[in-house]
Amino acid sequence: MMNIVVCVKEILDPEIPSKVFQIDPNIKRAIQPPGIELLISDYDESAVEAALRIKDTEDAKVTVVSLGEESTIKVIKRCLAMGADEGILVKRAHQVDESDGFSTAFILSEAIKKLDKFDLILCGVQEGDWDGGQVGSGIAEFLNIPSVTMVARIDVHGNKALVERVVADGRETVEAPLPALLTVRSEIGEPRYPSLRRVMQVSKKEIPVWDSQDMAIPRAMNKILDLIIPHHEAKCEFIQAESSEEAGVNLALKLREARLV
Repeated sequence: MMNIVVCVKEILDPEIPSKVFQIDPNIKRAIQPPGIELLISDYDESAVEAALRIKDTEDAKVTVVSLGEESTIKVIKRCLAMGADEGILVKRAHQVDESDGFSTAFILSEAIKKLDKFDLILCGVQEGDWDGGQVGSGIAEFLNIPSVTMVARIDVHGNKALVERVVADGRETVEAPLPALLTVRSEIGEPRYPSLRRVMQVSKKEIPVWDSQDMAIPRAMNKILDLIIPHHEAKCEFIQAESSEEAGVNLALKLREARLV
């Protein structure tokens, strides 16, 4: 049996209205707006779909691992409802900054080591909130296994994975020996929607919770000094003139004064 691990992250919905988006200036983090649920990063959902497509054709077990809070259990259960077999929550330590890909990759790699076996690790190509794209490659580095990024298609043959990855001028095919880590793009295909039956089956399932405090967390590489919501202003000035020709001249003079021409 092939053992596939998928790393997922819980994020704020990127499509929430800007007027409800708020930041806590003390902890330098975005605040979950009232009535707005957190959800799985769409890139990670594509990684789950990639794992399930392999499971559709191979004898495979899919385990979902996430570093987060108790609320993240809901995201893990969504992955189980999609078709994953097991889920594990690694509870985030207070000293771990969610933007620090180095520490996140280390903790997830330590959690994966605690599993009995892994043949393939799948991650989203980047986070749906910070867009860092560092965690997947970092996990591979800590586990000392090969990694392939920007993957749009995966075919597993025995102890090798034949993958198609997106590059600047097209696509290229790469063969990677297993175990390996792949970061998956949305081109892998539309994620399947959980069936009502599966949702009901996993609703009462107990999700194991591991404490990241038990792991030797390395010193964070990044520290957020400030996090603000950009403030944009727009001003409009009407050009006064007796004719269109005069308006053109006056506009050119205004642009020159503003050093725009």
